[in-house]
Amino acid sequence: MTERSEDVLARLAATLASRRGGDPDRSYVAKLFHKGGDAILKKIGEEATETVMAAKDGDRARIVAETADLWFHTMVMLAHFDLSPADVIAELARREGVSGIDEKASRAAAPAPKESR
Repeated sequence: MTERSEDVLARLAATLASRRGGDPDRSYVAKLFHKGGDAILKKIGEEATETVMAAKDGDRARIVAETADLWFHTMVMLAHFDLSPADVIAELARREGVSGIDEKASRAAAPAPKESR
């Protein structure tokens, strides 16, 4: 039985949200939340670099593992900003069928959204 990716992402998002305010000595995610946004963003940068290096090496298993780490830490960032995978999926759905060149041009013409935090 193949599980829907949206279900996996939603469950992971719920788990991450439940760790917010948790004991940083007992939960890695609680520790990241406790350290704050800069620590979370630094971790995403590290994971992105590791993903790129795995891809450069062409190691398929490492590419998958490092991408999973990158997605995980990106989801921690989303939770930090009170966002969810559903928000990203909705944006991807909005862009579906739109030329990447046209979509990028529309972002350049639109004012930048205000930060919520």
